[in-house]
Amino acid sequence: MRLILLLALLALPLPALAQDAAQPEGTISVENSLEEDAAIAVRIREIIRQLDGYDDVTVYVANGIVTLRGTTLDAATASALNGLVSRVEGVVAIENEVEETTDVVERLTPAVERLRARTMQFISFLPLMLIAVVAGLLVMWFGFFIARRKNPWDRMAPNAFIADIYRQITRLFFVVMGVVLALDLLNLTALLSTILGAAGIVGLAIGFAVRDTVENFIASIMLSMRQPFRPKDLVEIEGDTGHVIRLTSRATILLSPDGNHIRIPNATVFKARIVNFTRNDERRFTFTLGIDANADPAEAQNIILAALAELPFLLTTPGPSTWVEEVGDSNITIIAAAWVKQHETGLFMARGEAIRLAKARLEEAGITLPEPTYRLITQPAETAKPAPAPEAAPAVALPVRDEETQELERIVDAERADTQHKDLLAHEAPQE
Repeated sequence: MRLILLLALLALPLPALAQDAAQPEGTISVENSLEEDAAIAVRIREIIRQLDGYDDVTVYVANGIVTLRGTTLDAATASALNGLVSRVEGVVAIENEVEETTDVVERLTPAVERLRARTMQFISFLPLMLIAVVAGLLVMWFGFFIARRKNPWDRMAPNAFIADIYRQITRLFFVVMGVVLALDLLNLTALLSTILGAAGIVGLAIGFAVRDTVENFIASIMLSMRQPFRPKDLVEIEGDTGHVIRLTSRATILLSPDGNHIRIPNATVFKARIVNFTRNDERRFTFTLGIDANADPAEAQNIILAALAELPFLLTTPGPSTWVEEVGDSNITIIAAAWVKQHETGLFMARGEAIRLAKARLEEAGITLPEPTYRLITQPAETAKPAPAPEAAPAVALPVRDEETQELERIVDAERADTQHKDLLAHEAPQE
């Protein structure tokens, strides 16, 4: 008997096995009642009549076995009947013969109904949407109106670049506030979290892609606030020396003494060692002179100091100074230093004039500069000629600002005039 039942189960098709898996469980009553079958059928019909998608389904009940026939829009809706019918008391088995309909009109009708319902919902929702949009736009317009005003941004910011950044932040703040207000009126604030999350992911990806550009921009903001140099200042940055032309949002432009443009990224400038040769009006120059090893270095120092005292453009406070740098095999090296006001006197011209006068005064005092030593094979000596008398020291000329620096500054002024709107150093830089 068991073998016969096993063979019968194996002979069943797969749909039947699936159908049996959804059959009701429990003890089957011995008695059969037509009234109970009718009650089961009526109950199932009343239930499916209240549900969408079962208008074409018919129900038959005989001996507690429920037979379902008809069509539904999809197979999932048909399969859901098994779970629903199995919960009705008295159902012994279910024969679900409901099929998925292929009628085009029946399949399109629900979609059309949904579209009509959504259209009506949108029309009824339109006034509230217009109010939300108008309210958001008013908030944005107010923010843009405030951002366009000169005050208080120009008063708060150290330069025009920072003022523009303040304006951009203000515009962005009011745009976000307008969007939040509109979404809040539409009860869609949950959508804002999704938008901000997506914007954060996109911003993170863009930030990695343009990391150098963002770094230069942030460095530009810091440099425009600190302003470690002014236009036309002579500076040294990472070994490059030149006059400052302008500071842009991405790079610092220098004009080298040779007339070449040097473009340094602001991220490098912000982290670099900056030497500003122009910021302080008083500037020191040094030069080196070598005297004969047999000469008295103290006397030579006094002569050099006296020579420097003759130059009217040198500062007396701090005054000139000299010191012995080293003593060699054939010479003694002396270094002299003096100060000038570089905005009134050309530094290099003053240094050259100081060297010329110091050398002349040493020679007048009979202190000769060291000469190279060679080994010579002598021939019979001729009558020696008398040594020429030392020439008088040339007159001291007052140096003026050198023409080269003036020409470089003229070039800088011309280029700044052409690109004034791109310069972040338009205002006078504060002292650090």
